Amino acid sequence: MTHFVLSASSINGDSVHNAAGENLGKIEDLMVDTDSGQIEYAVLSFGGFLGMGDKYFAVPFERLSVDRANKRMVLNVEKERLKNAPGFDKDKWPDFADPQFRTSMTTHYG
Repeated sequence: MTHFVLSASSINGDSVHNAAGENLGKIEDLMVDTDSGQIEYAVLSFGGFLGMGDKYFAVPFERLSVDRANKRMVLNVEKERLKNAPGFDKDKWPDFADPQFRTSMTTHYG
């Protein structure tokens, strides 16, 4: 099996699509667990127009895959499920280490 390694800066700003090819937004940031060194979440922006009214979502990083042919990330969820996901404002980020937050993300994305 061949492994690929990407820099965080090459992932930030990547578009995210679902398996149906629908655009789900773009990656704004990556959240790293400083104890394990693992990427826990990708922060995805979705909606709005020209950056106004965007809703941000924390998506468990293991739910994303890389579409190397199209140079984008794939999140295998329906657009409606993402629209109904727990989100947050780009100016008021949640505590990603909060156990309740982690539980809500695990419950929503499975």
